[in-house]
Amino acid sequence: MSTLCGIIFDLDGTLLDTLRDIADSMNTALRALGYPSHPVDDYRLMIGTGVDDLARRSLPEGVSDPAIIQKTISVMREEYGKRWADTTRPYEGAQPLLRALREAGVPMAVLSNKPQEFTEMCVRRFLDESSFSIVMGSSPDFPRKPDPAAALHIAKVMGIDAAALAFAGDSGTDMDTAAYAGMYAVGVLWGFRKRQELVDHGARYLAAHPGDILKLFSGDAR
Repeated sequence: MSTLCGIIFDLDGTLLDTLRDIADSMNTALRALGYPSHPVDDYRLMIGTGVDDLARRSLPEGVSDPAIIQKTISVMREEYGKRWADTTRPYEGAQPLLRALREAGVPMAVLSNKPQEFTEMCVRRFLDESSFSIVMGSSPDFPRKPDPAAALHIAKVMGIDAAALAFAGDSGTDMDTAAYAGMYAVGVLWGFRKRQELVDHGARYLAAHPGDILKLFSGDAR
């Protein structure tokens, strides 16, 4: 492993446990539109590639009318705007990790497929926004992960070569993003997806606890 000089974090399922607030918002939207809702845990496999994909996965099989999908997205975003902070919390150990990295002078950033406005709101509310060089969510300016364009833009903003950046996330999408961007893929095991998905998508390091990520910058990683 080459020397790592900085890290990009995914948000949902990596730094913040947002599962119930997202699930409750989408279920409320589905019921409002006359469709069945889903158990909260089912959303672990639906979240991760943006609200458009979340809407498509949540709707019943065979519902593909673009107008219905767009309406579902619109209602879901409205509902999420009402409850985005109801149960969302940082994962245990996430805030101490960020403090330790900041004290060690490790540059950090956030890259999420959550809409930009909600990404910024969550970081501002639950994390220390000043810890990050840049916070990026989904916007028209860049394609969503796993396309590497946004990750490479962050590397440029941070002034760090992509190969010297770790990319930490809880899904195959995050591991693919790291690979496509030429970054060091760090899979976190406390998030929404399973260990095997991270391994199958090329995780080079698996963190069982947020503190394990600190080892990457202290020379203790195995």
